[in-house]
Amino acid sequence: MNLLVVEDDPAMRTALQRSLSRRGITVRLSGDGHDALAQWRANAPDVVLLDLTLPGLDGLQVLTHARRDGLSTPVLILTARGTVGDRVIGLNTGADDYLAKPFDLDELEARLRALHRRRPGFEDKSASTPRQMGELRYDNESGAIYLRDQILELTPRELALLQALMTKPGHAVTKERLFELVFPGEDNVQYEAIEVVVYRLRKKIAHAGVTLMTLRGLGYLLKATA
Repeated sequence: MNLLVVEDDPAMRTALQRSLSRRGITVRLSGDGHDALAQWRANAPDVVLLDLTLPGLDGLQVLTHARRDGLSTPVLILTARGTVGDRVIGLNTGADDYLAKPFDLDELEARLRALHRRRPGFEDKSASTPRQMGELRYDNESGAIYLRDQILELTPRELALLQALMTKPGHAVTKERLFELVFPGEDNVQYEAIEVVVYRLRKKIAHAGVTLMTLRGLGYLLKATA
């Protein structure tokens, strides 16, 4: 992923570049609205991470000009302005997602990758990669999940949920999608029942070198802890 980070705080820019680069993301930086728009026009990135408070042009002005120019790059607004009104204005201006400061880096990465996957022509190569995370291993042929060298004892619903998460290692899976997989055709089941399955599964994989994270507005993500 090629990411353009537009942030006026030098310390924040440096921290984001260092942290996201370690996660395999190529990061370009800008601290000014005019410069950000020029970079965006000259070499469109895959995703733009856009702060609202900027010198020159503010973030909403940058976004307005970009959309008028036909630049369709997905945009995640990252800002200390966290009110509902600010979010609505940002999304109506053309942003694709919104995350308020302070934020969790894992959630930020998940949201950026979710935007990246929406781009036309994106090829998801996760299906061809080994299904292993931490000390868990997913056998593609049998559908079994192993903890170290032993089959992990799971209920059918727990198995369906963990399979879905391990099929997309490091990517968030929406709550809606998980509900469809865990409770297929069960119209009488309350939507919140998925949270019970998540709770029970967390206990069973507590010592497997992974964390089952809840991401606000995105769903659930399985992440290696080491």
